[in-house]
Amino acid sequence: MILIGECMKKKWEYYNEDKEKIKYISNKFDISELLAKLLINREIPEDKIDTFLDPKRNDFYDPFLILDMEKTVNRIIKAIESKEKVIIYGDYDVDGITSITVLKKFLKERGLDTEYYIPNRLEEGYGLNKEAIQDIANNGYTLIITVDCGISGISEIEICNSIGLDIIVTDHHEQLDKLPNAYTVIDLKRKDNITYPFKELAGVGVVFKLIQAISIKLGIDEKENLKYLDLVCAGTISDIVPLIDENRVIAKLGLKLMKETKNIGLRELIMQIGYKEINATTISFGIAPRINACGRMGYQDEALRLFITDDINEAKEITSKLNIYNLQRQEKEKEIFKEALEKLEKEDIEKLNAIVLFGNDWHHGVIRNSSIKINRKILQTDNSYMCTR
Repeated sequence: MILIGECMKKKWEYYNEDKEKIKYISNKFDISELLAKLLINREIPEDKIDTFLDPKRNDFYDPFLILDMEKTVNRIIKAIESKEKVIIYGDYDVDGITSITVLKKFLKERGLDTEYYIPNRLEEGYGLNKEAIQDIANNGYTLIITVDCGISGISEIEICNSIGLDIIVTDHHEQLDKLPNAYTVIDLKRKDNITYPFKELAGVGVVFKLIQAISIKLGIDEKENLKYLDLVCAGTISDIVPLIDENRVIAKLGLKLMKETKNIGLRELIMQIGYKEINATTISFGIAPRINACGRMGYQDEALRLFITDDINEAKEITSKLNIYNLQRQEKEKEIFKEALEKLEKEDIEKLNAIVLFGNDWHHGVIRNSSIKINRKILQTDNSYMCTR
């Protein structure tokens, strides 16, 4: 991370203007020269400008261009036909929660009623863990499908292999030095990915490509996967992936669908947060903090139940809880902020190059996402704040 001191002067850099290219783009796409200039400055390729300006459902790529997709789809169809015990293992943030919801609902409609597992952030941390895998195996499951996690679970996946438990990894995080030895690995950031043209999907975006592929294989109408774009959009925008290419298609179609969403929990959440318009701001500052607060405060199952329920009264009750959890999260952040400042006041910071502050009882579900601004740049660490000049 590069730290820029407050005393350093800002240096503005301007793009060189190619006036001929600006005029060419403006005329070809019938847009203003200002918009043409912005597209050029953002380095949007000419063959992607139509998709950027007016994304449509036909702009999605073929999901079978993704490595391991064919094998993955065949394994899941086998599980559907055999009525296997399948569990979806996900993350506790918005991306993970929406990923589990979309895959679970889609598979249930195909006749496979899956269970799910979300690790407790406070007790288990992120990703696969050995105890959870052993419990899953002991309960008779034959297939794990990870969503928004798994690419780094090298040793945990070896345990799956040793006990005869198939595991399919779907993730969007960077690969380590080697791929996990899973049954299949669906991750666009695999180092050997040369077949799929876009690598910046969120975890729920990867899940969407999976249900697209299953739909194609089973001859299911595309509306059966497109109807989940409201949730896919919520997870995508919340995960702060670049809204270009397929993500832009997801965002536009998903926001449009969200205005008339049939997901009872999502609709109730939107109503209770009180935003007049449904846009990226609604998701980023209304939906995402409330869903994320569940995971941070140790109530990750509540967020999933909200999106899965078909009971309006349950949706109202859970949404009210989410608002409370979010307030609790905010209060914890304020407490940590106050304590950190009190600790700073006891130090002669002018004589130090760096100060590391820690609190044994600081809530680590909150602190990982907190930041404090004082007279110097603050860096966030797991259970501390580091202030540097």
